[in-house]
Amino acid sequence: MTPPSTTALYTAHEVEARTGIPATTLRQWERRYGFPSPARSSGGYRLYSDFDMSCLDFIRARQAEGLTVSRAVYLMREHLAIPARPMSGVSGPLVSSLVAALLAPDHVEAARLLTQAHTELGTEALMLSLIQPALVQIGLLWERGEITIAHEHLASAFLRSRVSQMLEVAGQDAEGPLVIAACGPGEFHEIGLMMLSVVLCRRGMQVRYLGANMPLSDLASYVRHAGAEALLLTMNTEESLLAFRAEQPELSGLKVPLYLGGVLLNQSPDLAAELGGAYLGGGALEAAEELRRRLKTPTVPDLL
Repeated sequence: MTPPSTTALYTAHEVEARTGIPATTLRQWERRYGFPSPARSSGGYRLYSDFDMSCLDFIRARQAEGLTVSRAVYLMREHLAIPARPMSGVSGPLVSSLVAALLAPDHVEAARLLTQAHTELGTEALMLSLIQPALVQIGLLWERGEITIAHEHLASAFLRSRVSQMLEVAGQDAEGPLVIAACGPGEFHEIGLMMLSVVLCRRGMQVRYLGANMPLSDLASYVRHAGAEALLLTMNTEESLLAFRAEQPELSGLKVPLYLGGVLLNQSPDLAAELGGAYLGGGALEAAEELRRRLKTPTVPDLL
């Protein structure tokens, strides 16, 4: 059987129409998993091949079987012998070195690598091109049974502490719109939302980050008391989605726009409207820019 062509033919919108995968999700997968890896037109637009289409069909089939996207991408690479692509701005060996230090665990070496990368890359590129792919790689190792949940928790706790420090020093613009950020009830995976909070602060917004597993009744009360202009809520697991649905009436009458994100929303952006909110996009930079536009926050220089 002739393998699918690798000739770049289809725009992101054509891929979205043929596969049902939103263009924003394709970009998010590209940043997080290094797949797909589209060619670029002379005008800079992403172009995908028939081979990319077959890979996306494989991933969608695995999702339908109940697998996570990260696991589906891993199986796709094994099945089709596709090597992982290094993340933009950071070499693959650097990500691997950080992962190795975290799993050793050698936190002195991990801190050294992060400090050096911070100096060379800046805050946002450090988070999105080194910390985020390191977390993905650690998650894949756990899914394959190569490390224990204890290893994963220890590594995540260390990286969470570093992102927390970045959030503390990101600063707050007293004139910027007030945004409340929290993980929904039953949701404990918070690093992604913390990184988005850092980006938002650096984009001129006031962000009050409330952390993991927030009951919606308390969250609604706090949003009203604070006089917030937006509420960001993240959900990454089916358990957190079920908990949100059970508590959703607590948000009725909340006269503040609700923005929903996380793994579940990245996979199914239309879910946001069903839950009474809006979806900003799969990546932190994309989501921050969209929220800035919606809240009419003045544009600030690129801080990468």
